[in-house]
Amino acid sequence: MNIIQETVTIENKLGLHARAAAVFVQLAHKFQSNIQLKKINNSAEQNMVEQDTDCSLNSNWVNGKSILNVMTLDAGIGSQIVIKAKGPDAQQALHRLVKLINDKFGEKE
Repeated sequence: MNIIQETVTIENKLGLHARAAAVFVQLAHKFQSNIQLKKINNSAEQNMVEQDTDCSLNSNWVNGKSILNVMTLDAGIGSQIVIKAKGPDAQQALHRLVKLINDKFGEKE
């Protein structure tokens, strides 16, 4: 089963706050695939993430279907998040979750 990932930047004014996290988790639950998230702090960490195809090299991956886990990322505006999906609908899940973030979680600011 393929694992796919994409790095996105949080651009909404309030970041990945409680409402945004809830919207993300609700969408993630619509898919069968396993969704994992990781906040990237620098380019060296980005390189490690790209090599970590099974989410095991780093313990900083969180379950994208858990609101508490998603909120622990503390991802404010400008934060980079890697979304990793594994499962039968991984491509669709990743596409929709990235779109949600790029659309600023439906917020006007």
